[in-house]
Amino acid sequence: MIHTIAFRLTLWFTGIFTICSSVAFVLFYFLASQTLQTQIDQELLDNAAKFSAVIHRNGLMGARELAVVEAQTAGEKLMFFRLVYPTGEVFASSHMSYWKDAHVRQSALRQLILNKNNLFETILIPSTRKRARILYSYVATNVILQTGIAMESSARFLTAFKKVFVGAMGFIIIFSAISGWLLVRKTLSGVKTIASTAQTITGSNLDARVAGTGNKDELDHLANTFNSMLDRIGALVKSIREMSDNIAHDLKTPIARIRGFAELALVHEESMENYRSMAANTIEESDRVLDMINTMLVISKAEAGGGDFKFKKTNLSTMIRDACELFAPLAEDKQIAFDQIIQDQIYCVADIKMLQRAFSNLLDNAIKYTPEKGRIRVIAALKDHQAVIKIEDTGIGIAPEYVEKIFERFYRAESSRTSAGTGLGLSLARTIVRQHNGNIYVSGRQGKGAVFVMTLPTCNIEVI
Repeated sequence: MIHTIAFRLTLWFTGIFTICSSVAFVLFYFLASQTLQTQIDQELLDNAAKFSAVIHRNGLMGARELAVVEAQTAGEKLMFFRLVYPTGEVFASSHMSYWKDAHVRQSALRQLILNKNNLFETILIPSTRKRARILYSYVATNVILQTGIAMESSARFLTAFKKVFVGAMGFIIIFSAISGWLLVRKTLSGVKTIASTAQTITGSNLDARVAGTGNKDELDHLANTFNSMLDRIGALVKSIREMSDNIAHDLKTPIARIRGFAELALVHEESMENYRSMAANTIEESDRVLDMINTMLVISKAEAGGGDFKFKKTNLSTMIRDACELFAPLAEDKQIAFDQIIQDQIYCVADIKMLQRAFSNLLDNAIKYTPEKGRIRVIAALKDHQAVIKIEDTGIGIAPEYVEKIFERFYRAESSRTSAGTGLGLSLARTIVRQHNGNIYVSGRQGKGAVFVMTLPTCNIEVI
């Protein structure tokens, strides 16, 4: 149990509550003791003022009589008065049998004479082991009053306060521990539910979900986040299964052809020219498989942050013109109008080979899916510190529900299944551009053509 979060939180709760309560009690104790001492000091000052008034009115004899009367009235064990000269000689006092250990300190007299200010001190009387508050004060020109009050009543109050404090602290510790444990267990019940749900989930069962509390608190947010994570995992598992099926389907055809060529070579006696043709076909299909595998590896490595990209300052304008010049003959073969509006001197930090591969895939798709006598327009310009490259075509277009799906690996819309391809070109292009801190998106309508937009930061930093 000591390793559970509930136990640790309860321990923290109890410790913090105990420390705060202790600080509060210590503060109250300090304030109470200071208040009591202030009251005693004020009483001593009042007595000194009374003696000073009597001396000025009745002389020293009146002060002697007042010392006896005041001590008897208050109680000889509670208060004493002593009149002394600055030399320390005592010439009048109350009954001192109980206060015989309360001597006149010469150092206190010297300090009083030097500073001319009232001097307070707290002493411990050895015979009674009790504390007393003493005041040294001038009550006349050459007369110093030493008066003291026993602090027994305040000591009893503070002792009672300490006992209350100890008892209260015991109750507080027990109460905070029990209440903290109950509160923590109730609060963490949602976490326990999430943990039990996670334990029921297996690779074949991703349908379980955590019921939200509806309180819109942290646990409700955690439950929603956990459910979102399960939805994402489910989508990834589904995607992996679909991708596996697509890989199996796309690899099955070229491998079957390679096997067919091999069977023909073994079964039939063909001429050398036919053998050469079959060997060429075998190499072509093998290259297709290897290209598919290499493309998948490039995408996987790039998405995992381990792609072999080499960044340097690149002239995008030159790269786009070179690519367009390379694909221009293909456009001419289909009598496609090929327009280019390319701004000069567009630079960014990029891997030129990878970026050229991404742009070529987009351009190749535009020519492939644009019918004869159609039109393709390539536009490249700077906008808001970004290089914006657009490829517009009048091809078969893309339905709105497929504008994101076409970037998934091996995904091919129904309208494009009649054309050769593996379904990896757009996925590779987006992966490459995103590794350059850019993006690719598409807009268009089915049968109305499509517009692919590639954005790249002109002040790109190396990310891989």
